[in-house]
Amino acid sequence: MTHFRTLVVFILIFLTAAACRTSPEEGIRTAPEIGAYAPDFTLADTAGQQVTLSELRGSVVLINFWATWCPPCRLEMPGIQDRYERHGGDLVVLAIDNDEPLDQVAAFRDELGLTFEPLLDPAARVQMLYLVRAYPTSLFVNEHGIIQFVHIGLMTESQLDDYLSQMGLSTDTTSN
Repeated sequence: MTHFRTLVVFILIFLTAAACRTSPEEGIRTAPEIGAYAPDFTLADTAGQQVTLSELRGSVVLINFWATWCPPCRLEMPGIQDRYERHGGDLVVLAIDNDEPLDQVAAFRDELGLTFEPLLDPAARVQMLYLVRAYPTSLFVNEHGIIQFVHIGLMTESQLDDYLSQMGLSTDTTSN
C-alpha cells in the first residue's frame, strides 16, 4: 500500500510540475495569468509575416483576442488603434483573430483602418493556450514578458489608458 501511495504522490507532483512550468531565470511560472510569463506562440499576420511573442521582449505588448462578428471587439478596436499610433514603437499590438479566414480578417482591418497587422489563429490554438472564454479579451504584457493585467469584455478608452499608464506609457496626448 505504501508503494501505491508513493506512486500516486509522484504522479501528482509530476503532473503539477508539467502544468505549471517555471522560468529558470526568475522562478516565475509560465501561464495565462497575472504575474506569470505569457505563454509563447508564433502566428502569421495578415501580411504573411511570422510574429513570435518572446521576440518582442523589451516592449509593452497588448494581446487582444477578438473576432469580426463581435460587436464589443469592433467598438474597442478604434481606441486600440489610437493608442498604437500614439505610443509609436513603445506599444506592440497583437490582435489575435478567432480562427476566421484571411480575407474576412483583412476586410475588417481595412474597414477600421488598422495600421497594425492582425494575427491569424488557425484552429484557435493560441486562444485555447490562453484559456480565452469571451471576446474581447486583452492581456497586457510588460517588457520582461510578464502579464500585468487581464481584461475580459469591452475595454473603454479610459480603462485602456489606465492600464497603459500603469505600465509606464504616458497618456499625455501632446507628447507625440
